[in-house]
Amino acid sequence: MKYLDEYRDPKLARLVLDKIFESVSRPWSIMEICGGQTHSLVKNGILEILPKEITMIHGPGCPVCVTPINLIDKAILLAENANVILCSFGDMVRVPGSRKSLLQSKSEGSDIRIVYSPLEAVKLASQNPDKEVVFFAVGFETTAPTNALSVVQAAKMGLANYSILTSHVLVPPALNALLSDPESTIDGVLAAGHVCTVMGFKEYYPIAKKYKTPIVITGFEPVDLLQGILTTIEMLENQRFDVINEYGRVVEKEGNPHAMAIINEAFEVSDRKWRGVGNIDNSGYQLREKYQNYDADLKFAIKMNEVEENAECIAGSIMKGQKKPIDCIHFGKKCNPENPLGAPMVSSEGACAAYYHFSHSLFQNVS
Repeated sequence: MKYLDEYRDPKLARLVLDKIFESVSRPWSIMEICGGQTHSLVKNGILEILPKEITMIHGPGCPVCVTPINLIDKAILLAENANVILCSFGDMVRVPGSRKSLLQSKSEGSDIRIVYSPLEAVKLASQNPDKEVVFFAVGFETTAPTNALSVVQAAKMGLANYSILTSHVLVPPALNALLSDPESTIDGVLAAGHVCTVMGFKEYYPIAKKYKTPIVITGFEPVDLLQGILTTIEMLENQRFDVINEYGRVVEKEGNPHAMAIINEAFEVSDRKWRGVGNIDNSGYQLREKYQNYDADLKFAIKMNEVEENAECIAGSIMKGQKKPIDCIHFGKKCNPENPLGAPMVSSEGACAAYYHFSHSLFQNVS
């Protein structure tokens, strides 16, 4: 299969791995931004075969994980309104809010629909004119185009009963915040290929230069990730702080102009709170004024107090790259996929879920 099987070729992976061993001469810490990359690193056993000098730091690139707890509470409150159909991608429904999850709310009778596209929610709104249909719009730059398109389409159709509850976050500002943290130990970064497919990677150049941190855009297959690590190590060993695209079969420097056009039509950049991380300036999207009738936050005027995170959960430290899932005393015990203390244990891109499902050897000595 072109562009898939060849990037899972064990012989090719071994060749790249050998080059990594030949290239590294001292300890380096590399952060992979995306939770999808984390899952691939763990699932394919890459963490266990890398040279001991290389430490992989798991970043905050899990949009479900960084969705603020009070926003989940808002979604649940909306879903419990008898006049509302709440639509969401499946990976949000099990994430705990302060009292319950959307899945628990659904089991109690709330009309919550799992959809594969926000355009399904638009269709539901047209089919149910007597109901308010709200789509829980969560994601990075990757899902922003379709969420923006849903609003533009609803406006064209004159649908007054459709809105989105927005939790869109942006990678470059988050990376800037992480690298500026005095506690940062990040030497190099693997940037997420699917995000760069939309946004391109021009924004990474000033970040790499400012923090003297090489950034490599890479994909998600084993050879992709190993090649990304190799390129990062080669730059670090030579004190070169540049941005290199190792996902050229998909990513172009300018990104996807059509996707960015629809994003810019519906959204504008705003400050955003990241669950477990905190407020980051200019790190999110909000609907432009011309589309504010489709902003569920404004439409329903929900006021909620800030809610403290579960004190037993170290998800914030994990998403900042300061700790690993196995550093949590509750990992795999009090916190598990059936009873999660935090989002990273149930999200399909959460680091804790990756460790729990795919890498028992990494925590076999955890008691």
